[in-house]
Amino acid sequence: MSELPARRLLLVHAHPDDESINNGATMAKYAAEGAHVTLVTCTLGEEGEVIPPGLAHLAPDREGGLGAYRGGELAAAMKELGVGDHRFLGGPGRFRDSGMMGVEQNHRPGAFWNTDVDAAAASLVEVIRSVRPQVLITYDPNGGYGHPDHIQAHRVAMRAAELAADPGHFGGGEPHAIAKIYWNRVPRPVAERAFAGLRAANPDFPGVADIDDVPGVVDESQITAEIDGAAYAAAKYAAMRAHETQIALKEPYFALSNDLGQPVFTTEYYQLAAGVSGAAAGQREHDLFEGVDK
Repeated sequence: MSELPARRLLLVHAHPDDESINNGATMAKYAAEGAHVTLVTCTLGEEGEVIPPGLAHLAPDREGGLGAYRGGELAAAMKELGVGDHRFLGGPGRFRDSGMMGVEQNHRPGAFWNTDVDAAAASLVEVIRSVRPQVLITYDPNGGYGHPDHIQAHRVAMRAAELAADPGHFGGGEPHAIAKIYWNRVPRPVAERAFAGLRAANPDFPGVADIDDVPGVVDESQITAEIDGAAYAAAKYAAMRAHETQIALKEPYFALSNDLGQPVFTTEYYQLAAGVSGAAAGQREHDLFEGVDK
């Protein structure tokens, strides 16, 4: 990359669709404002369940091919968000979806969960040193809700940030220190209000998800940043709709394969995990680049 934009944002996610659900409004906002937004997805999501009956043959226990299909869904979602730089960690299919925690797929050769963290991080170091982001977004240490690939994505992202800044790590490119690292979060009071609205609206889902199934729900005292993405709600909805095998969308709600409704958040929340907040003491940031030297 010969000339880097002033603001550069990197997101590290486990599977296609995670980015749109968690950060779709944030990605669309910064892309529209001219920031360079890079998404790194760690697996193709080969072990996902398939919602539309007409695509059920793609499931891993049938004909297969879900991973490649989800790659196409992800490309379509990125067009909706205006993001032109998307990469699969190590290349498409390098690391395989590990399935839910405790299943045999966790231990298959090539499963992301079963991969050495430093080995996977080496591929991400190359991206960091090339793109040179000031801001990184990923999951918390529990991966938001305990999915093995989400936990591993957290570990790989945090380790890669460390290695990329180390002059002694010869992974290609000049060392680069990321100024700020954020974890995806949802403040519990916000989630509670949204779920109450969902129950009152009765939007034709058989049931409502449990609030603790939403990744990253925490006490609001842990929230350090919030991004108002209301102006980008349509882009987020469109990106989520592009992931048709995984998401059933009934704006402003959605369901995964369990058909249990949950809210779509167009204000997206974060916890600063590394770096210095640009907001006044006790206040939340409203721009992830606050305080970052351009």
